[in-house]
Amino acid sequence: MYQFYFFDLDGTITDSSLGITNSVRYALAKYGIEEPDRKKLYRFIGPPLTESFREFYGFPEEQCQEAIRYYREYYREKGIYENQVYDGLEEVLKKLKEAGKQLVVATSKPEVFAREIIRYFHLDSYFSYVAGMELDGGRGTKAEVIEYAIRSCGAEDRREILMIGDRKHDVIGARQAGIDCVGVLYGFGSEEELKEAGAAGIAASVEDILKYA
Repeated sequence: MYQFYFFDLDGTITDSSLGITNSVRYALAKYGIEEPDRKKLYRFIGPPLTESFREFYGFPEEQCQEAIRYYREYYREKGIYENQVYDGLEEVLKKLKEAGKQLVVATSKPEVFAREIIRYFHLDSYFSYVAGMELDGGRGTKAEVIEYAIRSCGAEDRREILMIGDRKHDVIGARQAGIDCVGVLYGFGSEEELKEAGAAGIAASVEDILKYA
């Protein structure tokens, strides 16, 4: 049924929790905020950073933008590499590719960072395109990234596209773009969150993604 597979990056392709939470801690420290419980910062994984700093710490727009600049100071030098590909994920990509499927990354992470991560882990041969947000905040919602990915890969029939992600933002963005989304449970979202958002299916493990091939 599906010919195009759009993969989220953080929490779907890689476990980026260490790098992202270290970057958030670095940014918060600039404001005298300490968060010793790293797991409380997992909620930053997935949504756009502007949304997270505003929602979780009450930062106004200007301060959100400043916090993002601090975040990126750490992230571009260290955090981007404090990351690892989920076990078995590359084999899933290989099987989908061998089956003639077209694979695309669709992430709310800035595209320049997403491309570097995919290259760093030698996954670039599997993906025909890496779509992300712009550094200046453009393509700031998941739906906008997905629309951009659709244009970039030349998909014409949206019924042939499946989004794969771990948070409600992936599901909601996919629905807004008129495509299906399967939620994965090995990332940072819960089954309840994904189902409430309207996921078309659930993959409990990396290997379960192949059930939708």
